[in-house]
Amino acid sequence: MRRRRLVTAVLMGLVLALPTGCIRVPESGPVVKTRSQVGSSPAEPPIYIDPKPPQPGALPVDIVNGFLDAMTATPISTDVAKEFLSPDAASTWAPEKETITYSDNPEVRGQATVSVTLPGADHLDGRGSWRGALTDDQNILEFPMQQVDGEWRIAEAPDALVVPESWYEQRYRQASLYFFDPTAHVLVPEPVYVPRGEKLATALIQGLLRGPGRSLSKVSRTFIPPGLKLVLSVPAQSVADISLRGDIGQQTPQAIELMVAQLAWTLRQEPTIRAFRISIGGQPVTLPGGVGAFSVDQGSEYDPTGFQASSLLYGLREGRLVSGTPDGLDTVDGPLGAADYGVSQIGVNFNATRVAAVTGGGRALLLAPVRGPAGVGVHEVVSSARHLLRPAWDFANRLWLVDDAADGARVSFVEGQSPTGVRVPHISGQDVRSFLVSRDGSRFVAVVHRRSGDALMISRLLYDDQGRFLRATRAHRIAWEGPDRLHLGDIAWQTPTTVAALDVLTQRLAQVRTISVDGSPPGLESLSFTLDGKVRSLAGSAVPGAPLYAVFNASLYDLTNAVGGPTSLDASVSSLDYVG
Repeated sequence: MRRRRLVTAVLMGLVLALPTGCIRVPESGPVVKTRSQVGSSPAEPPIYIDPKPPQPGALPVDIVNGFLDAMTATPISTDVAKEFLSPDAASTWAPEKETITYSDNPEVRGQATVSVTLPGADHLDGRGSWRGALTDDQNILEFPMQQVDGEWRIAEAPDALVVPESWYEQRYRQASLYFFDPTAHVLVPEPVYVPRGEKLATALIQGLLRGPGRSLSKVSRTFIPPGLKLVLSVPAQSVADISLRGDIGQQTPQAIELMVAQLAWTLRQEPTIRAFRISIGGQPVTLPGGVGAFSVDQGSEYDPTGFQASSLLYGLREGRLVSGTPDGLDTVDGPLGAADYGVSQIGVNFNATRVAAVTGGGRALLLAPVRGPAGVGVHEVVSSARHLLRPAWDFANRLWLVDDAADGARVSFVEGQSPTGVRVPHISGQDVRSFLVSRDGSRFVAVVHRRSGDALMISRLLYDDQGRFLRATRAHRIAWEGPDRLHLGDIAWQTPTTVAALDVLTQRLAQVRTISVDGSPPGLESLSFTLDGKVRSLAGSAVPGAPLYAVFNASLYDLTNAVGGPTSLDASVSSLDYVG
């Protein structure tokens, strides 16, 4: 309820700020009732806050209240907060280990031990990764008190920065740390929250130096040697110097190249930085040829959205494969474009060389080349399914399938000529309506239908260093800020770490909203639309900036460029989407 009120307030404020309350399009198309998107414009600078130090004669409750207030210092600092602690507590307190946010005024009471109850408390780990809501027991903090030179001080404090949610949202933003998949062929982004402004680059590098952690073992890996520490802050300037201390041992040129790619993709989120240099123990890090200044555009071949992936849309028109742009879909010169195989759903791989096609009313699956002679290279890999959903590809050309069988969903992947079954706890055996696999192959997202409404579930996929699939983690539910009962008609990637979800409210009213894969509340960068009209599906790409389309019976609507209006679409076109 807390976040729902907050999101509603933010969206209403943004809508009121628009010149009009709705965006109208021709009568043949949809009416977009509301639209909100902020993120292209910088956030307003937060108000300067200079908290007061402890006052003489303050009671224990006053000291704890002052401690909480001091943690909201702006620019971000805990120097004043430490003054509320005893000398021993101040020397051991480590607020960088965790962040706890709360929604309303905390309840503070007690004398020898002061108890603080935090309403609507959530927490993030030391790297800035979202960890969700605290339990009822965890949101009560205890502060034992003691007297120091006749004044009350906190004898022990939790190792956490404890701040109001509104304060945190103004000063922190979501970004990604980039690690590699176990085979070191593609980067895997992990969303984190980092301070806005001049501390952004430093926080990103500090998070990257921590590594992916044990919880992501077999999901991602790092080529930054362990134990490295920043010597100085990373300046937000055109060419940034990253000064590190530690021992990197003997690193191969390839390992250094991969380390540089991680740093480049992570640092490019600070728009001021265009290149960077690295020194470890005062010695510059170079690549073969003596190159020591690295562009943030380096490492494009490890793109998590697929290196040189096709940007075209692919779909079916009267059962035949078509491709192109929204205003120009042409029949593909290939087997599935030349003949009608009774195809109902398709999935095209990243470089648009192969297409997986669901036929036989969902009971069979064909694999075929996208282009080539008619009838050549088409073969059946599944023949006895019950109801195959739209297939998905990852960067390694693994084809992922879900069969909505009578006893629940059966998940599998195809490498070669036949499928291999996969158990995804809390997704396998459930009533799955649609699913996605991230292009880097690390995330499996599914819409699970329940009597209480649909749930958006996510699992991580684990591999060995040869790329062999190991297992899927237990899926957990991604929080949705909206109605209690959901009817999710479709999902699509919006970025590598956000999913667009279509919630069908009525027969002619739907909402599209972007949701972070970590389950954190939507920020100002999120999209939210209410659409008047029957939306058939979404067409979305993980490539940042690629249009996200709402697909209607006779039109497409670009939700990332609402002022452009609708694009006409042949009503016979179906299964329209990007590659992947």
